[in-house]
Amino acid sequence: MEEKFKEIVARYCSVKAEDIKDDMSFRDDLGLSSLDLMTFLGDLEDEFDVEFDFGEDEQKLSRISTVGSAMEMLKEYMEKE
Repeated sequence: MEEKFKEIVARYCSVKAEDIKDDMSFRDDLGLSSLDLMTFLGDLEDEFDVEFDFGEDEQKLSRISTVGSAMEMLKEYMEKE
């Protein structure tokens, strides 16, 4: 799962999937804009067959700042499904 996740992240930046680390910031280290991040989350939903429901928990969305935090959120949603 982690490998596929990082391959998706790599589509949005100039960093190779194998060089992406959990503590990297989407904005500062990888250069993703807010729109890039939302599109990335949509790709995660499609690829991992989950549906993020930020309407109920907007704080979760605001906590997604690093690769690791997004991966943890994805794991939480996958466990719910």
